[in-house]
Amino acid sequence: MTKYLFEANYVGDGIKGLMREGGTKRRDAVVEALKSVGGSLDSFYYAFGDTDVLGVFDIPDQANAAALSLMINSTGAVNLHLKPLMTPEDIDEAAKKTPSYRAPGQ
Repeated sequence: MTKYLFEANYVGDGIKGLMREGGTKRRDAVVEALKSVGGSLDSFYYAFGDTDVLGVFDIPDQANAAALSLMINSTGAVNLHLKPLMTPEDIDEAAKKTPSYRAPGQ
């Protein structure tokens, strides 16, 4: 499973729905959405400022993560952004690799 950092902002009717339903019911809706793609919730927090809600969840693969993101964003009630997270061990493995690359203009 891959862990993802999610950051979301409620917009329009999404804000009204949050105010009407409350935070725990919206968290429960996220848990159910994650279950529908074989995922699970690690953490969920509300904030204020640039981001309304953020946390970490596990999803088995990128296709399911993209499907969930597309579905949530298609509602127009939430703007969701996902970032795949890597462990220090993942970085260790990446540092051992030697891909080839030519910089622009070289």
